[in-house]
Amino acid sequence: MGYVAVKGGSIAIEGSIKRLFYERIKGGRILDVNEIESGMRGLIDTVMSEGSIYSKRLASIAIKQAEGNIEEAVFLLRAYRSTLERKYYTEIVDTEDMFVKRRISASFKDIEGGQILGASHDYTHRLLDFSLLDEKNEDIKKFLEDFNMGIEEREGSLRNIPKVIDGLRKEGLIKEIEFNDSEPEDITKKSLEFPTKRSERLQSLTRGSTGAVNALAYSAFRSCGIEHPTVGELRVGEVPITIKTSLSNGNPLDNYYIGEVNITEVETLIPVSLEEDGKKTRGFEVGYGVCFGQNETKAISMSILDRCLEEKNKDFPTGDEEFVLYSIDVIESSGFMSHLKLPHYVTFQSELDSVRKTREENKNE
Repeated sequence: MGYVAVKGGSIAIEGSIKRLFYERIKGGRILDVNEIESGMRGLIDTVMSEGSIYSKRLASIAIKQAEGNIEEAVFLLRAYRSTLERKYYTEIVDTEDMFVKRRISASFKDIEGGQILGASHDYTHRLLDFSLLDEKNEDIKKFLEDFNMGIEEREGSLRNIPKVIDGLRKEGLIKEIEFNDSEPEDITKKSLEFPTKRSERLQSLTRGSTGAVNALAYSAFRSCGIEHPTVGELRVGEVPITIKTSLSNGNPLDNYYIGEVNITEVETLIPVSLEEDGKKTRGFEVGYGVCFGQNETKAISMSILDRCLEEKNKDFPTGDEEFVLYSIDVIESSGFMSHLKLPHYVTFQSELDSVRKTREENKNE
């Protein structure tokens, strides 16, 4: 039996697309974009982060179009993003200006400004809540009224809260690194070239696949590629975004405020051996992670991979930047896997002929 080339016609392709639309609406109900935006916070944050564009509305549309498939939704957002005109670059964001919604430290119980638990699944029992089957709008409105009435004013501002690691830095316990104020490379305008700069690695990590970033960071522990880190500080909150205008004249106060974005920021403390005044001692290095929305697992994992890639220990896969950065990119990885579904008739025919020829030769020996 021989294999011959198969030509897929436009009619078959149109039928496939029509069937895809049918599968989305066959239940007879339309999922409203507003419902996705208001009720799928975690999914939207993930898609915005991996799609590298901050827009809850666009993320909601992509999720609806992709029927909840994250990699497809991210692909749609990345494709749309590539069509947008870049009119401005924002000014550097100082995360100390964050309006903090959640702030915890696994390193210290008592921290200046206090620990703020905020909204988190960490403190739930994680039991399936069957009451959601009968959730009613009237009950939700009543809860919201009671919740808003019960809000108490907090002592102290939720902005400009000191960083936890600043105290350790003052004690000289944090490994000093050379200050680098050079303009970061933009990986959306220029392909990665190895070896990469830290700015490129951080950009790749923050828009990498959440599952892949988490898996590789976990593998660093499994392979002993890194000492056990501790979360010095984890913050979730909104940071102001500004752009420079012709009227700014170098004064940050004259910059144009365009809004705020919700982010998760993590600074992880990793114990290391240091040498000071010719003597061996111990200290800490800081791993950094930040991403759009509230995605704490990703930000923590990013901070771990940040240190692994900075160390460049090739004895472990997580020290190989080319391996890590290409593996975590959802478009790069899923694109390669998807291409395996495309016709490989000629190459496979060649491999098939080679296998048959080898077997035939073995029979004749």
